[in-house]
Amino acid sequence: MAVTPDGTLGRAGSGTHGAAPPLRLTRRGRAVVVSFIAGLLLVLLWLTAGLGASAGDKEDATPPAATPAARVKTVVVEPGETLWEIATRDDPDGDPRITVQRIADLNGLSDSIVQPGQRLRMPAR
Repeated sequence: MAVTPDGTLGRAGSGTHGAAPPLRLTRRGRAVVVSFIAGLLLVLLWLTAGLGASAGDKEDATPPAATPAARVKTVVVEPGETLWEIATRDDPDGDPRITVQRIADLNGLSDSIVQPGQRLRMPAR
């Protein structure tokens, strides 16, 4: 704030006109605004495409039991048996690390510990 010639308080450099100068963007400011708008449009396009694809997938999906690849084999964990042993028995020619990870993902296991009597769904090969 500054004291004006008539002794009142006013804005420094405001003069007597009170009208604000028009907003002017620098080259960098214009680039930021254009980038922001382009980003918003891309996000909207992505969301629209994602929602459309998921709605279409639900309508066209066949029941899991109808497809041969969806048949899931279930094994029951025996006492003293490990997930590694189950993986090597199920896929003797495959990499046990990958098979263990696939079994864990399919059954929602957070670690490789299994309990006797536990039923595990086995991945299709």
